[in-house]
Formats: sequence, structure tokens, C-alpha cells
Amino acid sequence: MGMEGLGRRFNVVPIAAGTLISVKDCAGVEFIVTGNDTFTLASAATYNGSTTPLAAITHYFTCTSTAGAAAWVEATQAAASTVVIASGAAAFYVDCADLPANAQYLKVSVAASGLVFAITHGLLTERLPSLLRQLSGSAS
Repeated sequence: MGMEGLGRRFNVVPIAAGTLISVKDCAGVEFIVTGNDTFTLASAATYNGSTTPLAAITHYFTCTSTAGAAAWVEATQAAASTVVIASGAAAFYVDCADLPANAQYLKVSVAASGLVFAITHGLLTERLPSLLRQLSGSAS
């Protein structure tokens, strides 16, 4: 195996808004969101199972530039299932230890047209990218 990060350190879902993401082989998921929107976190026990809002977001980072031309700034809030940004980007991490018992999936929904990028990291088993677990869908 090479030194690539994909499969060794992380796996990704580049277009993840409204998609159930499997957390079966990772320590947690970092969500990167962009757009003037409200982003809502939920968990589910099974793929296509009913979701429940997950009030696990207590801090996140915002950046006024989506092109990397500004520093990230930490923001804190009481435990909530939502993050609201007016522009730029935000990043928040959900540790698998924060999920309810039997929850195997996370989802971030958008209220309007925001974008969501999901990064599963802290992979429990290193694999070649071609052998990584499918992160969404009935085989996930």
C-alpha cells in the first residue's frame, strides 16, 4: 500500500447532503459545509432507516473563504443538531462515541442549497482505496 491518505487515513463522500453515511469502520466523520444555509445532523440505525436529530454539535469552525484565503475560527454552541452559516464554510466533527446505541449512519440535511462534504477518518482498518467499504447505499 502506498502512502496515500485515501484508504489509510480517510474515506470521503464528496456530495453528501441528505445522504446516510456509514460509520461502521471509522472513529468519526468530519462534515465540511458551504453556503448560506442551515445544516441539520441526524443518525439512523440502518441504511434508509428513520433518522433522529442528533444534538452532538457543540463546537465547529467557520471560514469566510471557500478558497482557503481566510483562517478558520472556532465557534461554540450548546449541544445542537444544527449549524447555521451565512456565507463561507463550516466544519464540524461527529465522534462515533456520540451516536446513540445501534446507530450506524449519519446524515446532514440542508434547508436550501448548501453543499456537504463528508470525510470519515480514524479508519479502523487500512485498505487499498479499491477495497474500502462503500459509505452509502444498501451495501454500506
